[in-house]
Amino acid sequence: MLDSYRASRHGDQAPPQPGLHDWQVVREIRDYRRFQAVVTPRRSRSRVRVRVRETLSRWLHRSGPRRSADCH
Repeated sequence: MLDSYRASRHGDQAPPQPGLHDWQVVREIRDYRRFQAVVTPRRSRSRVRVRVRETLSRWLHRSGPRRSADCH
């Protein structure tokens, strides 16, 4: 009500009624979150990928052939 009073005293346009644009705001927030999910990488997934790559790299680049104890 204060905004309406101030707008009428200054000759400005009255603000919109409460609840008039609520669904539009909800849709914009949903769209923004979907966009952010695509643009920004998730840290937890990237950590897992790094750990998997490091483990595979260590496993693949071991020095020398592996010998089991029961071969000799």
